[in-house]
Amino acid sequence: MRTKVLAAAAAALVVSACGSGAGDGGSAGPPEERTLTVYAAASLTEVFTALEPRFEQARPGVDVVFNFGASSDLAQQIVNGGPADVFASANTPTMQTVADAGLVDGEPAVFATNVLEIVTPPGNPAGVTSFADLARPDLLVVVCAPQVPCGSAADKIEQATGVTLTPVSEEPDVKSTLAKVTSGNADAGLVYATDVRSAGDDVQGIEFPEAAQAVNDYPIAVIADAPSADLARQFQEFVASAEGREVLASAGFGTP
Repeated sequence: MRTKVLAAAAAALVVSACGSGAGDGGSAGPPEERTLTVYAAASLTEVFTALEPRFEQARPGVDVVFNFGASSDLAQQIVNGGPADVFASANTPTMQTVADAGLVDGEPAVFATNVLEIVTPPGNPAGVTSFADLARPDLLVVVCAPQVPCGSAADKIEQATGVTLTPVSEEPDVKSTLAKVTSGNADAGLVYATDVRSAGDDVQGIEFPEAAQAVNDYPIAVIADAPSADLARQFQEFVASAEGREVLASAGFGTP
């Protein structure tokens, strides 16, 4: 009888253990919620927004939060203590600002390139055909401010060509420059080729060969002591992956 009781008790323990394991698995609840904060150049808005759900889907519980803006402004925010996990800049000098402050973990990696393109309202009513045309006194031209990567690129082209522009406005980022044209407040502007593509039928783009004088490299880096450093490295790798490069290319970026 004692043997039967012990056997029954052992069987009950096995069943209980199996039931407990299944219960643990079934009652584990939702995955841990975590936030990844990405500071990224304004020109990356569309492509990073497209990558976001793909990154999150493979990592349940993860929420990617973006802070898009002028790279120079974002760099200064990080230097001043902004809570970034990842920084993606529209040129290397801006990234270097963060690196020089000792706030980059590892080496920044270039994941994309971009060039400037002339943008006009649909139909190009002012008849702009070249970079030199932007110096015409009858045109209202807008560019990015010189401290912003797109503005720095415009300066390089001016120096290389000897063409001096007299813009009616120097905007804080490329999206603001584009908005001046789409709103009808400018005859032409200088934005990235990717912004022309994302604007679709709202604008007309004009490529010009001198743009090759100022190709912008886009580096991405994990911020030192990032609150979500492991996710930051995963995001950096994801952007540079085959899937990331495909999305970048479809948006008009060059890829290494």
